[in-house]
Amino acid sequence: MKEEKNKAVHSSFWANIFHQPDEKADLKLSLLSIPLFDSLDKKDLNNLLNITHNRSYLAGEYVFYQGDPGIGLYLIREGEVQIVREDEGGNSIILATLSKGDFFGELALVDGEKRSATAIAITDVRAAVIFKPDLDEFILKYPKKGIRILNGISQIVVTRLRSLNEDFFSLQSHKKNGEKHGT
Repeated sequence: MKEEKNKAVHSSFWANIFHQPDEKADLKLSLLSIPLFDSLDKKDLNNLLNITHNRSYLAGEYVFYQGDPGIGLYLIREGEVQIVREDEGGNSIILATLSKGDFFGELALVDGEKRSATAIAITDVRAAVIFKPDLDEFILKYPKKGIRILNGISQIVVTRLRSLNEDFFSLQSHKKNGEKHGT
């Protein structure tokens, strides 16, 4: 009889029930690691958790395609995702490979425009997703916190734009130096 009880405790049903608090705590820490949400207090973070959805993707599965409507921000909980952009000639260029703790799709929270690249699960992936309509409702309900989140998105966009400007400048400088030296 004692052996049967041990088997029941190790079933996936019970494991899922008993690990939910750890899962929630892990998600809280993951959200706090993102500059968009690090200024939220415990209550606001719990409210944000209520609009966070869990998604799983198998290796090779597309999270979204370039040109799809931008509907949300993705936070990688496990696995790796590759961000790929295709040019007019059909050539694919890998823009980034992201892993646990990384996030992508944040521009969709602001503009809702079409995706500028494709996201593909390289390994099996677990992700937390915050969809734009849910965040919009959160911002309406908690405007001060919403301003902080939108400010965080602005900071991320500015940081990435500055990095892009530096990369472009560096590329142009190398190109000019190459022309001067006949290469």
